[in-house]
Amino acid sequence: MTALRITPLFAFGSRRSLHMIERNLLVYRHGWLMLLSGFFEPLFYLLSIGFGLGKLVGDVNGPGGQLISYTLFVAPALLAASSMNGAISESTFNFFFKLNYDKTFASILTTPMSPADIALGELGWALMRGALYTVGFIAVMFVLGLVRSPLIFLTLPGALLIGFAFAAVGMAATSFMRSWQDFDLIQLVILPMFLFSGTFFPLDAMPDAVRLLIQLTPLYHGVELLRELSLGVVGPDILVHVGYLAAMGLLGFTVVAGRLDKLLLK
Repeated sequence: MTALRITPLFAFGSRRSLHMIERNLLVYRHGWLMLLSGFFEPLFYLLSIGFGLGKLVGDVNGPGGQLISYTLFVAPALLAASSMNGAISESTFNFFFKLNYDKTFASILTTPMSPADIALGELGWALMRGALYTVGFIAVMFVLGLVRSPLIFLTLPGALLIGFAFAAVGMAATSFMRSWQDFDLIQLVILPMFLFSGTFFPLDAMPDAVRLLIQLTPLYHGVELLRELSLGVVGPDILVHVGYLAAMGLLGFTVVAGRLDKLLLK
């Protein structure tokens, strides 16, 4: 009988997954301040490092080899990092609690919803939360005079793509975790990426071997994608960034949908 619940992994058209998003909206309606808190971290980094340290750094090499101010260099990178952090927070800690402690997902399976619906709904909620931060950060960039191209509006779908990639992989990784101590491994990966993915300084200052390693990380592709869009310097390499993040997200979603089938329908 349980086999009847299993749906195709990529049932993107399922309307049932919208109920998961509606549930999360109802849960957070009295905790909206917690949602807004994720917006301030990249803003504080921008004000302290972008503007504060930026006065000491001066101009740096940006996309296409053009010289840009350090603030312009850092701002889109912080937007990419914010998309990553928001997606990871929602798809790991919260996802783990719902799966293993609150038993939210197990309860939901008493309805006609399937594990694929749950996975897609949780992914959609993570993207909605990320979109909120992205729109707010872009507005701040306008206010601070950090907009140089009309392509800045494309950073919104770009940031959502980053959120999709990290949220899907985050949920997939969380489905294998057994205790809260396992989350130390996630921070062991996330923190170096945040610091060394071209977020705060150009990669041409790195040794060749280190630079190659960084260019294989997902946040590097997210940072370069949003930096090129925000400055209006778009080349063929943007397809590499988009393809990398899209493939990462699809792979992660495939894994987590299969894992939820195994964990919730056993």
